[in-house]
Amino acid sequence: MDSGQEKIWLEVALNGGWSRGRQPLIPVSVREIVDEGIACVRAGASIVHFHAYDEGTGLPSDNADLYLAVIEGIRERVDAIVYPTIAFEGEDRYAFVEVLARRGVLEWAALDTGSVNLSHFADIDAGKTGTIYSNEESGMRRGLRLASDYGFHPSFACYEPGFIRLGAALARSIPHIPQPIYRLMFSHGMTFGFPPDSYALEAYRKLLAAEAPGAPIMIAGLDVELSHLMNDALAAGIHWRVGLEDAPLGCQVANIRLVEEAVEQIAGRLGTTVDVRTALKQPSGAQAGNGLPADRENERGRD
Repeated sequence: MDSGQEKIWLEVALNGGWSRGRQPLIPVSVREIVDEGIACVRAGASIVHFHAYDEGTGLPSDNADLYLAVIEGIRERVDAIVYPTIAFEGEDRYAFVEVLARRGVLEWAALDTGSVNLSHFADIDAGKTGTIYSNEESGMRRGLRLASDYGFHPSFACYEPGFIRLGAALARSIPHIPQPIYRLMFSHGMTFGFPPDSYALEAYRKLLAAEAPGAPIMIAGLDVELSHLMNDALAAGIHWRVGLEDAPLGCQVANIRLVEEAVEQIAGRLGTTVDVRTALKQPSGAQAGNGLPADRENERGRD
């Protein structure tokens, strides 16, 4: 979709699962994550993505209460879409997502529609073995059913082209799923997918036009510098994600400055939170009560 007038959504990914050993400036405590999220929204981000951390160990956590505290802490002060990751591994990767959905606080949630080897070029040179980021199709279906039941938008992290094809096919197979966002993951420092070059963005755009025509697209990544793609994305009406989850490891630029730099580039086309919700036809605010949209309450037990 090429548009000189398309509003550009700006997401900030505050921390990721790196821990401070690889990304020293990330916020870790609930207070740090909340404060940085608020500051980034005030600077122009309309969407905030984060990973919760155990403050004692400094390691990522799957504790639903920590996620709830961050979401509510940010939303009490500013109007933004604030959404969590999923568990990196485990029997039920969506357990805390379901807790949050039942509490009625989710507008979006992450959903990864494929598996991939995660290796750093520098680690390969040093003889270190990477990891396999494994996503079973049964888990993807669980995440999509939660999206259908509770009315939140899945944000598909697309590490490889096959993630788009599988994600789109699964989304078509399950009724009532709110519009997915296709977040294209690029990297300089890791071996998955494409580097952030124009040919790669064009290939993804052609694939999405065939598999998910009209769907919102966002550029993002891990251990990546996206400046080479930003003008192309802006010209095509493609949304942006910035932040220390995506930035080159060891980045010495804080989240707030990454947001400010993006806002300067987007200039008069920056979308607000209201613009995002309107484009996705999502009612403002989280659902009340048990989190189910009112017209879906009677469908809860169908799966």
